[in-house]
Amino acid sequence: MIKINLLPHREAKRKQLKHDFYTLLLLAGIVAALIVMSVGAFFSMRISQQTDKNNFIKTENGKLDEKIKEVASLKQEIDGLKARQQAVEDLQGDRNQPVFMFDELVKLTPEGVYLKALKQDGQRILLNGYAQSNQRVSEFLRSLGNNSLWMDKPDLIEIKSAALGQGRDAKRVVDFTITVGIKRAREIDSVAASGAEVSNPDTKKPR
Repeated sequence: MIKINLLPHREAKRKQLKHDFYTLLLLAGIVAALIVMSVGAFFSMRISQQTDKNNFIKTENGKLDEKIKEVASLKQEIDGLKARQQAVEDLQGDRNQPVFMFDELVKLTPEGVYLKALKQDGQRILLNGYAQSNQRVSEFLRSLGNNSLWMDKPDLIEIKSAALGQGRDAKRVVDFTITVGIKRAREIDSVAASGAEVSNPDTKKPR
């Protein structure tokens, strides 16, 4: 017996395919949404972790900056203490400066040179006097620059002709003004120590 299906099977099959398509499309959308949400949650977690790390670094940097400021403040205090200590040492060492300075001047002033005024300004001394000739002034400058332990860097400020006395007794002389530096005791000690190191090197060799 032959059976004939007169129902609209093609239309039913088309509806079924369309239903299956929309079902797959819905599942694909759900899966895509889940993937997007998972990826978003993952990156959100990573961003949160990185933000926590950045905040931790900022906090530690702030603490480090405070420590650096404390170190800088301590360094300034140490430098200030060293400067005050050096000032005290210089004051103690400078007490004997005039004695050594006058002793040096007595030894280094050549014949034919007469000092009439002396003034100290810090670590420079202003010398004013008379000399028999320009050569005597040059000799005095060389002595101050090369033969003095306590004085160095002499500089001729002014030199001019002058007359001593009146009438027939007047004598032509050279009026000069010189400035010269005076060393501190610590500078001399430093030079002496350097000379001792050079003259007595360590010649021991490893065996």
